[in-house]
Amino acid sequence: MAAQPLARMQVESPILTIDSERLFEDSIFGRQTISDFEARGAALSAENRRIEDELEAEEQALTTLRPTITPEEFRALADAFDAKVQETRRTQEDKSRELNAGLERRKVVFLNAAMPVLEQLMREAGAAVVLERRSIFISSNAVDITQVAIFRLNQLLDGTEIPEEEN
Repeated sequence: MAAQPLARMQVESPILTIDSERLFEDSIFGRQTISDFEARGAALSAENRRIEDELEAEEQALTTLRPTITPEEFRALADAFDAKVQETRRTQEDKSRELNAGLERRKVVFLNAAMPVLEQLMREAGAAVVLERRSIFISSNAVDITQVAIFRLNQLLDGTEIPEEEN
């Protein structure tokens, strides 16, 4: 990691840049959030594997049962199994979408918390605008406030006062 930035801005410029993705990912809040959501994702993946194993066993049992029952009975069981598989797939996909949406909500919470810090950095630099660094073809590193913003946000959101997820 780079040397700790000064808490005070040293640049004066009407335009500043920031890497909002790095701002989130390199902050204490972002690292904790990412770690939490990676753990949730791993738990969901494990759940998916467990469910898949259970469904495969159920399918195998149904296949084994097939010669011992009438075609009508088998069709009813197969249709019920298929409906169960489809419902399970929808449920697990919903869980995955909700997990991704939860991460996006946390990013919004973070960026909302970052706004006062970014506005203060703008005032200190005499800037009128902060642009996303990734959408700029070329600029001086001197106008990139990402590391200073991370430093200040880490002080503000020191890991003990992480805002709760919005519902």
